[in-house]
Amino acid sequence: MNANQYKENIAMALGTLRSHKMRSVLTVLGVIIGVMTVIVIASILTGMRSSVIGLVEQYGTHNIYAFHLTTGPQIGRRNREEWQRKPLKTEDAVAIKNECSSVQDVGYFGFQFGNPNVQYKGERFRNAQLQGVSPSLAAVTNVSLSEGRFVSPVDDLRRNNVAVIGVNIVEALFPFYDTVVGRTMLIDGNQFTVIGTLEKRKATFFGSSDEDNIIYIPYRTMRKVSPRSDFVLIVANAKEGQLGRALDEIEAVLRRQRGVPYDESNDFDLTTSDQFVEQFDQITSTIGLAAIAISGVGLLVGGIGVMNIMLVSVKERTREIGIRKAIGAKRKDIVFQFLFEAITLSTSGGIIGIILAVVCSYVILWFLPDMPASIPMWAVVTGFSVSLSVGLIFGVWPAVKASKLDPIESLRYE
Repeated sequence: MNANQYKENIAMALGTLRSHKMRSVLTVLGVIIGVMTVIVIASILTGMRSSVIGLVEQYGTHNIYAFHLTTGPQIGRRNREEWQRKPLKTEDAVAIKNECSSVQDVGYFGFQFGNPNVQYKGERFRNAQLQGVSPSLAAVTNVSLSEGRFVSPVDDLRRNNVAVIGVNIVEALFPFYDTVVGRTMLIDGNQFTVIGTLEKRKATFFGSSDEDNIIYIPYRTMRKVSPRSDFVLIVANAKEGQLGRALDEIEAVLRRQRGVPYDESNDFDLTTSDQFVEQFDQITSTIGLAAIAISGVGLLVGGIGVMNIMLVSVKERTREIGIRKAIGAKRKDIVFQFLFEAITLSTSGGIIGIILAVVCSYVILWFLPDMPASIPMWAVVTGFSVSLSVGLIFGVWPAVKASKLDPIESLRYE
């Protein structure tokens, strides 16, 4: 076939679609739904992944997190052995700092279970999170201050009652003050002087940062006011390009510090920033498979619809086929004619599905601004390619059947 014949077949296919608009739309409805589902879900998952990566980058991409309990998504309850593990200690963080040559800096924090009672002149904030931190945590996790300073080594050594607070606490307790530093508030009945306020981190799909509700106090101060809060999470910042080596060194130090025998597994957990992203990918892959299954059903239904409507079209145009054959059309010309029509039909459904997916993504962003919805080009190309393939696969049989019609019998058909 030459270029003119291709153009002629496409023009004939489009003309057939225009003459049966409603029938064509109903025929490719499954293709539209299938393509739209794939692209919308792919756009949401891609946006969410970008949000996760952005969140990880805010706290540091070279960080290693050590905790005595397993972190990340949990399936079922923790077993008794895990709950019986002894918490990490601040001495473990010191050992990592001194003995791991691939580690740039180490910070740690302990946390109090439950929300503390935070007050200032009769105003209360009920959603605060109290953490006792090392002075180095600010550098390790990229903490930024909008006012004042962070906890210092002297504050920690002297167990000073000082606090660095998040923006939500500032807005709730000090809405009418230009400066907060130097004011005294009550935390569980103990007086604390505010020495700094945290800068608001960039919001993500997962909500505002936990730092917005945080109260940082010196670690030794927290152990003084809350002796039972003995859980410690260690954050180590690896040197550039040495994340893997730092991971091995930290594991060796913690095994020695905790007296783990060589033939037993770790009684602590080490997680990197990259592993957080990998865990997210594992979760979203299940959602992606479900989306593929849903879209697959829609595409199958759409393909069957295309095949059925093409069989009807062959029957309706039997005399036309007979005339074309009588004036010299070959079997391959008839095959290409109906195959192009099937491909045009399914591809039109794919294009409509792509347009609707883009519209849905913008609607999502309009009503849910924090919901990421970034349409990846691969999803658009895949949707278009699949819709084209549906027409190609399900249009073969009707096209071959049309090409096999006897011209004499076709001319007699009424």
